[in-house]
Amino acid sequence: MADAPENTSESSARDYRDTVFLPETPFPMRGGLPQKEPVILEQWGDLYGALRAERQQQNAPLYVLHDGPPYANGDIHIGHALNKTLKDFVVRSRFLLGYDVDYVPGWDCHGLPIEWKIEEQFRAKGRRKDEVSKDEFRRACREYAGRYIDLQKDQFHRLGIVGDFANRYATMDFTSEAAIVAEFHKFKNSGQLYRGSKPVMWSPVERTALADAEIEYHDHVSPTIWVKFPVTAMSDDHPDDLLAFRSSTPSIVIWTTTPWTIPANRAISYGPEIAYGLYEVTAMEEGLEFAPWAKPGDRLILADKLAEEVFKAAKIAAWTRVYDINPSGLETAHPLAALDSGYGFSVPLLAGDHVTDDAGTGFVHTAPGHGADDFEVWKAHGHHEVPDTVDPDGAYYPGVPLFAGLKVLETEGKKTGKFGPANGAVMEKLIEAGNLLARGRLEHSYPHSWRSKAPIIFRNTPQWFIRMDTPLEGGPLKSGDTLRETALNAIDATAFHPVAGKNRIRSMVEGRPDWLVSRQRAWGTPLAMFIDKQTGQPLHDPEVDARIVAAVAEHGADIWFTAPDSDFLGAHDPARYEKVEDILDVWFDSGSTHAFTLDPRLPENGYTGDRPAHWPADLYLEGSDQHRGWFQSSLLEGCGTRGRAPFKAVLTHGFTLDEKGEKMSKSKGNTTDPLTIIKESGADILRLWVALVDYSDDQRIGKQILQTTVDAYRKLRNTVRYLLGALADFDEAERLPLDQMPPLEKFVLHRLHELDAQVRAAYGEYRFQDVVRPVLEFCAGDLSALYFDIRKDALYCDHPDALRRRAARTVMDEVFMRLTAWLAPLTPFTMEEAWTTRFPDAGSNCARVIPDTPGEWENETAYTKLKNLLPIREVVLGSLELARRDKMIGSSLDADVLIVLDDPALIQLVQDVAGSENPDQFMADFCIASVARLTRDDPQGPEVPFRLPEHAGIGALVRRSDNPKCARSWRRVPDVGSDPAYPDLSARDADAVRHWDQTHA
Repeated sequence: MADAPENTSESSARDYRDTVFLPETPFPMRGGLPQKEPVILEQWGDLYGALRAERQQQNAPLYVLHDGPPYANGDIHIGHALNKTLKDFVVRSRFLLGYDVDYVPGWDCHGLPIEWKIEEQFRAKGRRKDEVSKDEFRRACREYAGRYIDLQKDQFHRLGIVGDFANRYATMDFTSEAAIVAEFHKFKNSGQLYRGSKPVMWSPVERTALADAEIEYHDHVSPTIWVKFPVTAMSDDHPDDLLAFRSSTPSIVIWTTTPWTIPANRAISYGPEIAYGLYEVTAMEEGLEFAPWAKPGDRLILADKLAEEVFKAAKIAAWTRVYDINPSGLETAHPLAALDSGYGFSVPLLAGDHVTDDAGTGFVHTAPGHGADDFEVWKAHGHHEVPDTVDPDGAYYPGVPLFAGLKVLETEGKKTGKFGPANGAVMEKLIEAGNLLARGRLEHSYPHSWRSKAPIIFRNTPQWFIRMDTPLEGGPLKSGDTLRETALNAIDATAFHPVAGKNRIRSMVEGRPDWLVSRQRAWGTPLAMFIDKQTGQPLHDPEVDARIVAAVAEHGADIWFTAPDSDFLGAHDPARYEKVEDILDVWFDSGSTHAFTLDPRLPENGYTGDRPAHWPADLYLEGSDQHRGWFQSSLLEGCGTRGRAPFKAVLTHGFTLDEKGEKMSKSKGNTTDPLTIIKESGADILRLWVALVDYSDDQRIGKQILQTTVDAYRKLRNTVRYLLGALADFDEAERLPLDQMPPLEKFVLHRLHELDAQVRAAYGEYRFQDVVRPVLEFCAGDLSALYFDIRKDALYCDHPDALRRRAARTVMDEVFMRLTAWLAPLTPFTMEEAWTTRFPDAGSNCARVIPDTPGEWENETAYTKLKNLLPIREVVLGSLELARRDKMIGSSLDADVLIVLDDPALIQLVQDVAGSENPDQFMADFCIASVARLTRDDPQGPEVPFRLPEHAGIGALVRRSDNPKCARSWRRVPDVGSDPAYPDLSARDADAVRHWDQTHA
């Protein structure tokens, strides 16, 4: 039957609607998720705890997902929603696969964003930061972070995230801070920690050093200058006339994008393999609107490959190459020496492998306090004194000649992050000294702080580092291995999803510098150690370390700043030791989370409670930017303290963009708020969007995309609703064994077997898109468009004990049991609603494991045979649609269809599939017609069968049936009226109604 029957003029006086077995279910078509989901959350209660307890009773294997902590600042955004939903997919799918899952959500609490917020709050009260005690300031930071932990925890709960929230971790918890200090002590005591004075990335706006993971690159316009360094001395192997009085003094020319570093210049670097020449200017360009700084007779030393570019920048029209020059052995004056005796030192030429002739002049201005390469080449040539020219605020120190107090970058007000007066002042003094050759502007990619978004500078400061390349004997590292080697080996032993992540993090670890772990701020975990003032080395005393860790565990890290040194030092003389009050890099904090989240719950460490974990974790899951952040800090922390990574596998996801593929920004107004989606559409809609996207790449979201998700959800919900209605009152007595199943049911069971394997494999490999898309296609294609369409006549109108109806309900039960399990991790609210609608006393759907799927359901032969009949159905349905359009028939049940099959093998296939059933009747049911007849020959006469180009060997000719219409099923079949008791019904319907009458008497 095509649809549920209504009143018809062709029916008898009796109304048979009550006898039709229409689907009945209280499960509504409209989801109403915003109202229902909170109720379901209330019903779940401590779902995570219940699931762990049940799996542990089942002796399930343990799976550990360790949470990368979000920052405790503000409401959750769409990136949080994506990340936490993916983690929830992992947790719920592992429970579904039969695991006991350990997942403790956590929060990152220390760092500058909170520190800034608290500074703003104190400023609003008229108090500067330096007027607030460190203890009061840190207490305010702690309270602020705590409020947002509670807020975000509630928001994650509303999203349906399951985890051990009752035992959540936070990096600011006293026990967490104590564990972080203990991890830091391991590096201190193993010899991996050292204090070095070298240029580091420094944020004047934030007044702290930054690590690579805290840097992002943006386009930036910098001034460029070409500066002359007059040659003052040479070795004997240079031509005698190089410094002859009758010629102008030659100058080596450098090029830089940081004019403010010229006062810090101490050398010039050259490339030993680069060809250099001495050039004499013979003519300048004419008709210029300004007077150039070069003039005929000037002699300049340049890399031959770059000389012409330099002359163009300096407006030099003609020149002569005098001869080759070897820069080795030359010395120059500082370009500002004529203006102040503070620059009256000699500037040597140093050979350096970092120098190229790709751009600039072939020489590199070398300021060892403001560049990593500059520092290394300066040290490599035996120089030890590194000048300090710029203070923590990015201003020149008072002792810097000519420029004292001038700022490199503005650090306050509306111009924060913009260039200060330093660059301009240096250029003006170079002009005054006669040593500026040319200047310009360059747009280039430049490092910025990811927090303040302001440019950074390189600045020489004493900092604490962890060695990457020093072999250690004993300790956690394999004897003779370096931390870098250990980390690279750990990367090779890790599974990456997607696999491209391995090369990305490997290249970063291969090229990274020593790990800068100290910061000059207030809100964080301190480098809680003492330095011997005589030796400059950290104090190594296990009893002192133990007192520090115990105090922090009891009172929090604040105790380090408030308690007297003697409380920690014991018998040591406090006067001999310096307390370090720098705080640790926040990446060290988060990189240590495995130590205080997993370690205390390891059975091998004596844990006997109901929340066991294991180390290393099975999975770390975060955004792809964490290859340089949390993944890498965790990797280095684990390798440096335990000799291996704290994870077995790493999964990364991309970033969420708007519908146009643009980065979201509040200023653009193109953000998508997850809380709004939940409020308007429900968490399951947002979760389904996450399931549908390829998370390994950047994803897009917006109103149109969400509408597509809503449409997919409706199809899914309607499939489940139909199953619930069709299975009303189904019980085990009705179940039919496999050997009695018709071909169509065997087709569906084979698809279930096939899908079950796909779903299990996809969940096992974290391919959530490969769960939901095939399942949705199965619901829309195999079920709704095929199976339900064909079998609804049998469901509605067959005798309750009819084999065909029992088979259909048996298969639908198997479909329901698997759909609600397969989709439980992805759309848990909807699947819970469906499950409890059918089984209100069977517990939570979330506690189930995927039902075992019998191997005998796999039947490729039966599946292929029926699949090969689908083109016939497609042609017949096309012909029926044309007949409806032409008003020949009202519904497909009014049709008598002649099916023309040119290939006798196809006719034989129909007969094989039909088995004991009449092939014509089988095809009528298969194609939703009342009567069908198979033939090899086109009919005689003018009528031409309908054909489709892609199925040219199949035709279908539709005629309006002359058979009487059954008043119950609306089929037009010859046996209507064959039962005298029911003259207006077909024999099949009469049998069903007689049963109904007997059971309802």
